[in-house]
Amino acid sequence: MKQKINQLSLLGTIIIITFTALQASPTTSRNSKKPNILIIMADNLGYGDLSITGAKDIQTPNIDELFNNGLIFNEFYANSTVSSPTQASLLTGHYPAQVGVPGMIRDMKENNWGHFKCETTLARHFQQAEYTTALIGKWALGFESPNLPNEQGFDLFIGFLGDDIDDYYTHLYQGKNYLRYNENEIETPGHTTDLFSNWSVSFIESQADSETPFFLYLSYNTPGNLLQPKENFLQHVKDNHPGLSPERARYAALVEQMDAGVGRVITKLNETNQLKNTIIIFSAHSGGITTSGASNGKLRGGKQDMYEGGIRVPTCLCWKSQIKKGSRSHQVAITMDLFPSLCNLSQNPTNRPFDGKDLTNCIFKNEPLLQERTLFWIYRDGGNFDGKAIYAARKGAYKLMQNHPSEKFKLYNLTTDPHEMIPLSESSEHYQQLHQLIRQHIKESEIKP
Repeated sequence: MKQKINQLSLLGTIIIITFTALQASPTTSRNSKKPNILIIMADNLGYGDLSITGAKDIQTPNIDELFNNGLIFNEFYANSTVSSPTQASLLTGHYPAQVGVPGMIRDMKENNWGHFKCETTLARHFQQAEYTTALIGKWALGFESPNLPNEQGFDLFIGFLGDDIDDYYTHLYQGKNYLRYNENEIETPGHTTDLFSNWSVSFIESQADSETPFFLYLSYNTPGNLLQPKENFLQHVKDNHPGLSPERARYAALVEQMDAGVGRVITKLNETNQLKNTIIIFSAHSGGITTSGASNGKLRGGKQDMYEGGIRVPTCLCWKSQIKKGSRSHQVAITMDLFPSLCNLSQNPTNRPFDGKDLTNCIFKNEPLLQERTLFWIYRDGGNFDGKAIYAARKGAYKLMQNHPSEKFKLYNLTTDPHEMIPLSESSEHYQQLHQLIRQHIKESEIKP
């Protein structure tokens, strides 16, 4: 039943994806088809930058609808404060340093802080389970074999390699074209955000009559740190909120442009009668960049630090036929939990061990995990980090963190001090315990690039 991609056509700004379906098994039943899976990841999205999370100057009706129609995670974290490690954790179910990605993977040896190492990714697992797998958007886990998307379980890859681009229209980064269709370099006009949305719509439409389910990872680079929205979205924001700073207006326009794309994707699922049987997850690779117009609401800090604003991300799970509308989970969860959870939710089991936890009972029964756990974060980089790393750990209400390798750790009680303004004593038993746990975690798991 496996489907193989066999053709690419470039017609203006549209890539038309066609598939040849192999002969289906006689026992295959359309009524017993396993659920499709759609993961939508924003990039550098501020915790307070959806209208459903409190934004007054940004309207995101389509993303809001996903949150309203499914389950909202009140305390969901990205696995890192930058994208490469979080993407590594999403695709492996492990802490990023466990799979060689403690920092950003870049096409510059002197400023590259990871080398992805994984035998079976989330995409590979679903590929082996007879899903058609696709990645549309940003791939931040490598530029060369064997760390290209098609070699990591994706039947289809349309997007760009690397952590960023310098222009939403030329799609270039430092003069190089990293835009790819599978392993082929391509050039096509259009704003990257719209291209990713449109290609996802085309992929979903191509699957409408398939007897096999699909796994689609839509990896936006929006809102990112490049404030380059389409002019019509920018004008709409300016007309509705004339008092915004130019930076905030451009940022808001990018978020609204992404929301419009998400709306087209969901509409196509509905038009092709696939919405009811599709598990949809919306999340983000990291928190928002406050110096680029983002707002993390009441959370302190932003991308590239370990305050809540850098690592806590708005996240929901929507499954129209299974998840009760308006549900909420108070379970502290993290990106790497999605791999084992999706395996269980979709009835595609695996025996491999994970650092992440299966959240199925949290999702359906609102039950906490059976055992309290300690969560860890790492971010290694060059520049003023000089190749060193910063760390954070959370256990229960207590969080120990630092924002620079030379900085002392600070302990906060997130229940009594959710804004992380009152550091607790270094002599606290919680400080000593978490400090020791971080040291042990580094010793046991960190793989230096």
